[in-house]
Amino acid sequence: MTPSNPRKKAFYADPSLQVLFAIGAAIALGYLSPSTAIAMKPLGDAFIRLITMIITLIIFCTVVTGIAGMDDMKKVGRVGGKALIYFEAVSTLALLIGLVVGNLLHPGSGFNVNVATLDAKAVADYAGQAKAQSVSDFLMHIIPNTVVDAFAKGDILQVLLVSILFGFALSMAGPKCKPMLDFLSLLMAAVFGIVKIMMRFAPIGAFGALAFTVGKYGVASLGPLVKLIATFYITSILFVFLVLGVIARLAGFGIMRFLAYIKEEILLVLAISSSEPAMPTLMDKLEKLGCSKALVGLVVPTGYTFNTDGTSIYMTLAALFVAQATNTPLTLSQQLTIFAVAVLTSKGASGVQGSSFIALVATMTVIPTIPVAGMALILGIDRFMSMCRATVNMIGNGVATVVVARWEKELPAETLRQNLA
Repeated sequence: MTPSNPRKKAFYADPSLQVLFAIGAAIALGYLSPSTAIAMKPLGDAFIRLITMIITLIIFCTVVTGIAGMDDMKKVGRVGGKALIYFEAVSTLALLIGLVVGNLLHPGSGFNVNVATLDAKAVADYAGQAKAQSVSDFLMHIIPNTVVDAFAKGDILQVLLVSILFGFALSMAGPKCKPMLDFLSLLMAAVFGIVKIMMRFAPIGAFGALAFTVGKYGVASLGPLVKLIATFYITSILFVFLVLGVIARLAGFGIMRFLAYIKEEILLVLAISSSEPAMPTLMDKLEKLGCSKALVGLVVPTGYTFNTDGTSIYMTLAALFVAQATNTPLTLSQQLTIFAVAVLTSKGASGVQGSSFIALVATMTVIPTIPVAGMALILGIDRFMSMCRATVNMIGNGVATVVVARWEKELPAETLRQNLA
């Protein structure tokens, strides 16, 4: 007697299709009934908070168990060093691409905006949060006031530092700490179980977040700035397929297969305009792909701060747009100053929607001739820009993790291709 075939999963149970349907419904509601769509905002906010409340716990458990389970402690430093070199090289290239595209296409030309007519108050709150940050300030910020404070604030870099120290300590303590490692492994399994439950609500969260965006800002708000939006989106898409595509090919895998592998995360980030809610499932998929737990735990959280490719393209491109729209001529040295400052300020623009706008304001304050009030021009469309920024950031971190795993020779090319297939 032949065993019966397992029942095929219904097509509507596919998470990607559910999120796609939610995106379509959100756009329709935002267009047909803006006031009702705006009222959907709590659905998106609640989902984001559900996921972000356990991100620090996931990072802690993943990094600690990964490092403590490593036989070679030198590998941790080696992986971290390679990842940081990669992050700096690729994100700096992204900044340069934004600068070049802005000079070639001039998305702000023809606006002839009178700065006096702009709503400076709209940018004032962001300007208050933005301040120039020195290298020493940035490094000091990584160290939390207390261990508990790092988790309470949800600061990814601070939690990562605590996790690395804790992992090293457990590793040096030897077998007597095995009960603690066993406990953390069980805790991690439970936390990822919670993530699976929460991700069932992803379509609802995506619907709420995107309905609010379309309802509040409206598709009509995109009209006057369509050239900037199109320039940014096309540049970002080309960056993913050409720059990241070449990097992926050199590492032994195809970018198209990788994008298909993380399609649920891409759709979620596009709808929610934040890359943090996709972090837990991205880390889980990268481990299933063959990357080690310790490597994923080190590279992904660090990349969320240091490897913001989408944000980097946006910052230099948007800075040039504001200068061009307000007829503010920039010398080559001034453009290079913006580029140099953005190398640092872009590192603080991770995950959360709106942080990139604050980082851009901080960058532009170094060139007094550019009116910061000009940022009011793009404030209304920042949510739409954020959708693309966050998605490129997340894709970039996924590619970076696989590339570092390949450099470490822990993921054979054939195994990688089979898992992606």
